[in-house]
Amino acid sequence: MRSFLKWGGLKVQCLRSAVALSLLTGAMGAWAQVNVPVAAAQLKAVGSGFEMDAVVQPVKQSTVSSQASGRMVSLAVKAGDAVRAGQLLATIDDRETQTGVQRSRAQSAQAQAELRNAQANFDRTRDLLAKGFISAAAMDTADAQLKSAQAMREQASAGEKQSGLTQGFTRVTAPFDALVLQTLSEAGDLAFPGKPLLTLYAPAPLRAVVQVPVSRSALLTAQTVVEVQVPAPGGSWQWIRPSQTSHLSTADAVAQTVEWRLELPAVAAKGLLPGQPLRVRFAAGQAQRLVIPAAAVLRRGELTAVYVVSGKGFALKAIRLGAEHGAQGVEVVAGLTESDRVALDPVRAGLAGAQPAAATAQ
Repeated sequence: MRSFLKWGGLKVQCLRSAVALSLLTGAMGAWAQVNVPVAAAQLKAVGSGFEMDAVVQPVKQSTVSSQASGRMVSLAVKAGDAVRAGQLLATIDDRETQTGVQRSRAQSAQAQAELRNAQANFDRTRDLLAKGFISAAAMDTADAQLKSAQAMREQASAGEKQSGLTQGFTRVTAPFDALVLQTLSEAGDLAFPGKPLLTLYAPAPLRAVVQVPVSRSALLTAQTVVEVQVPAPGGSWQWIRPSQTSHLSTADAVAQTVEWRLELPAVAAKGLLPGQPLRVRFAAGQAQRLVIPAAAVLRRGELTAVYVVSGKGFALKAIRLGAEHGAQGVEVVAGLTESDRVALDPVRAGLAGAQPAAATAQ
C-alpha cells in the first residue's frame, strides 16, 4: 500500500512539473515573439541654427545708493517687499543737515536785510543827486552797494535751496514702482555718498539675456529667427518670438561672447522670475539634417542611445543629439547613418528576443 501511494505521489509531482515547464515554455515563446515598431533615420530639411541657455533679467533694475553722510536710523523695507514710486525706503541721521538748513536760513535773512538797507541808501542818494547836494561818484558807490547786496541775497537763497536738498537726501525713496530684490545695509550702518543701500527691480517688463560666442554671433543676420522657450499653461513649454531683439556692439574680453537681449512680451513674461533659466533658439534658413523620432531616444544617466536594427534583433548604439525640431524629430549629430533603422520603443527593444516590425512612416 505504501509503495502504491509513493508511486502515485511521484506521478502527481511529475505532472505538476510538466505543467509548470509548459507554462514557462509558453511564456518564453510569447516573449520571443515581441515585435517592436521601427523607423528609419532620414535626412530632412529642418531649420538650421543652435540653442543656448539664457537668463531672465528685469529691464528696469536699480541699485539705490546714499547721497548723504550719516548713521542709518531705519530701513523700512526688506527683500521681497513691493514698493511704490516715492515710498520711503530708509532714513539717515539728519542732525548735521538740519544745522546746515538753519545756518542757510540765517544767512538768507541777513542778506535780505542788507539788500533792504542798500536799496534805501540807493534811493536817498538818487534824491540827493537830483537836488545837487552830492556828486555822481557817491551815486556810483550807492549803485555798486545795491548790486552787491542783490548778489549776496541770490547767493544766500541758493545756499538755502542746497541745504534743503541735502536735507532731503537723508530720506531715501523709491525711484519707481518695484520689488525689493536685496538689501545691502541695515539700521545702524554708516552711510556715505555712493554706498549701495538696496536693489530694486520692476516686475515688468522682462527680457532674456544670452551670451553668444563671437564665432557664432558673426553668423547671425537680420533674417535670423530668434525664439525663446517659455512656460505655457498646463505645465508645458512653448517657443515664442521676442518683441524686440538687440545685442551689444562689444564682446567680453575674457569670455569672448556677445550679449544678446531679447525683450519678452508681457503675456509670455507672466510667472517668470529674474535669474530663471530659459532656452533660446537661433534659426537661420533650412538645412539637411539626419533626424529620428524623439520616442526612439533612450536616456540612462549620461548615456544617450538608440536600439538599431541588427539582423533579426536590436543592438544598442550610443549617439550624440543636436537640436529638437518638434514633430520632425530630433537631430542626430553622430552615431547613426541614413541606412539605420531605430526602435520606436527602446524599452521593449531591450528585451531578450525582441524583433523589429515593419518600418513605420515618420
